Amino acid sequence: MASKPYDPRDFYFRQAHKDGLRARSAYKIEEILDKNRLLSAGSKVLDLGAAPGGWLQIMGRRVGPKGRVVGVDLVPIRPLPELPWVTTAVMDIRAEDFPEALARIEKGPFDLVTSDMAPKTSGIKAQDEARSLQLSDLALETAARLLPKGAGFVCKVFMGGDFQSYIRRCGDVFSTVKILRPKASRERSFEHYVIGLNRK
Repeated sequence: MASKPYDPRDFYFRQAHKDGLRARSAYKIEEILDKNRLLSAGSKVLDLGAAPGGWLQIMGRRVGPKGRVVGVDLVPIRPLPELPWVTTAVMDIRAEDFPEALARIEKGPFDLVTSDMAPKTSGIKAQDEARSLQLSDLALETAARLLPKGAGFVCKVFMGGDFQSYIRRCGDVFSTVKILRPKASRERSFEHYVIGLNRK
């Protein structure tokens, strides 16, 4: 049986447009949050790879005006005037001064660190998986540095040969580690989301 043709304007794309969301990926973090106790009103979140801002919209609504969401990416993110407690900045997590640059905006600690970062794909599966894991490791290092005991972590990872070793590294930091492939993930995507609960 032939696979379904790729549809860039699929159900989730159209639904995001109807719901006023910037990206179909917003439904991924929505599902993750619905299935795990990661956020509450007043929580503080750091979102890595936050452009174009779909995750920021969902998490900003969840934390409310007493919370704080900081989104960083390599490209500028359009402001969210309806969510003034959401702040964005152009930053590179790979830069040596990233911790200091972030601290100038928000020192932390945070209640949740999320990452939807992905490398520019080359079409070479092994190479793309390796680049994805490098970013995922940086996200994990950032989470380990900024999260207090009991806090949570969400990170996109491309399934590959070193995936299990990454899960073990997450297990060194979090009491519980889950793997979820959200319904909004595209059928042909190798992405999975690693969820760390209860920072040790």
